[in-house]
Amino acid sequence: MQALARLGRSLRIWRLALSLLGGLWWDSRRWSYPGGYTPERRAGRQRRQARWLTAQFLELGSAFIKVGQLLSARPDVLPADVVEELAHLQDRVPAFPFDVVQSLLEQELGERRAEIIDLEVTPLGSASLAQVHRASLRSGRQVVLKVQRPGLETLFRLDLEVLQQVAAAVQRHPRWGAGRDWVGIAKECRRVLLRELDFRQEAEHAARFRQQFYDDKAIRIPAVVWELSSRRVLCLDYVPGIKINDRQELLKVGIDPAAVAEKGAASYLQQLVRFGFFHADPHPGNLAVAPDGALIYYDFGMMGQISERLRSRLGRMVRAAASRDATALVEELQQAGVIATGIDTGPVRRLVRLMLNEALTPPFSANALEKLSGDLYDLVYGQPFRLPPELIFVMRALSTFEGVGRSLDPGFSLVSIARPYLLPLMTASGQGPNDLFNEITRQAADVGSRALGIPRRLDESLSRIEQGDLQVQIRAGETDRLLRRLALAQQSAGQAFLLGGLAVAAALLAASSRPVLTVVPAVLGLPVGLGWLKLQARLKRDGRLDQLPGSAP
Repeated sequence: MQALARLGRSLRIWRLALSLLGGLWWDSRRWSYPGGYTPERRAGRQRRQARWLTAQFLELGSAFIKVGQLLSARPDVLPADVVEELAHLQDRVPAFPFDVVQSLLEQELGERRAEIIDLEVTPLGSASLAQVHRASLRSGRQVVLKVQRPGLETLFRLDLEVLQQVAAAVQRHPRWGAGRDWVGIAKECRRVLLRELDFRQEAEHAARFRQQFYDDKAIRIPAVVWELSSRRVLCLDYVPGIKINDRQELLKVGIDPAAVAEKGAASYLQQLVRFGFFHADPHPGNLAVAPDGALIYYDFGMMGQISERLRSRLGRMVRAAASRDATALVEELQQAGVIATGIDTGPVRRLVRLMLNEALTPPFSANALEKLSGDLYDLVYGQPFRLPPELIFVMRALSTFEGVGRSLDPGFSLVSIARPYLLPLMTASGQGPNDLFNEITRQAADVGSRALGIPRRLDESLSRIEQGDLQVQIRAGETDRLLRRLALAQQSAGQAFLLGGLAVAAALLAASSRPVLTVVPAVLGLPVGLGWLKLQARLKRDGRLDQLPGSAP
């Protein structure tokens, strides 16, 4: 029976994968749209597909809910609508029995279980990974216990094993596997999710996050009760509060919602700029307000960290953004590994310039970060850009918190609050007091070496001109792309004429005395038709960047 259950589970996962790939392929074909293709109809299909995929992940349970949350940080492999839908993937499932909770506490804590008294039967919350119960300790300390659902590790390992098989099969496909490391993504999912099953990791996250704001009385993070925490049980202080998006209740107790929004924005900018370790899932269920107005953070299973490499270049990026220098910002992003090198950066620069003008021009848009995230997702899907998941988690966390701030204060704008926190980055990149002097020295040496080489290069160029062997090569990325599309369009037109001729021949033969010969032009037309469809797909793929906002010269 166990073997049959495993087989049934595997077949269900394979069916989902094939349905998703088939749906993406079908939606990319213009001829599949009744009444003709339009961008609005394509967007409508993608939204429906995103909702379907989210429902399937919820139905498959714990591992797939977590996989969906991780895939929401990969807009380079899934369409923007799917990514945004998965980013809001939250699971609410029925609680498992209280006697199972007690049994797990006995197994995990042993004799230490006796310290827990007044364990409430009804959980405060229940999800696919764990459920939370309030309790008291013999010392009088009020705590909450996060208890993992039984049998999760076995289910996780089965699901992740099948996902690796699916990833390996997709990777071998000549088109679906091109430019994407599906096997690497599957391995990363396995590594992250198996670590998340160990609640000791979440306890370390909570302790580190609390240490960052230890001296800040306006921010409150529950302390870990280490002696009552284990691999499958996490014990934290009980810190009650008002749900952050309950504006009416905040006003009722005399708390200014606008002040709460500003306090939350300040804490987030500190996490990103000062510490580089941030809460990656700041939805209203994980944020509350204490009676004295302090901001409370809950749930530390999904945390983000900005790598040292990205942080070291953050100052230069901020300076380039502040001066609206799109070229310099794109170069810094390439140096940081955010955007691939060796590609035509013209469309990227146009989009970055448009994003900077929209985000940094007062009056600041209330949903600037949400629009920037959408533009970023549209840019990277299907293109040779590799956005690190850490950057996507930053954008998603900021845009999520921006939505929370707007629910508290309709005039809230995270961009307008950010300037004081970014000024230190604009004056130095955080490498020390001699950073500016070292940068000036490096640039001076670079200019000097170039200047010394100018006479020799001029002499060589003049000699080549005199000998008549100087060649000038001009390459314009826009022109190259237009010429390529023109050549593809000509091939498409030629094949369309050929298909028309074969269709006429088939019609004439069908009306003749020997209609059986109709099969000849039909067979000849099959490869021509397939070639024409492939050309249409290439034309559509090459034209995607031209359709981005700001693509007009």
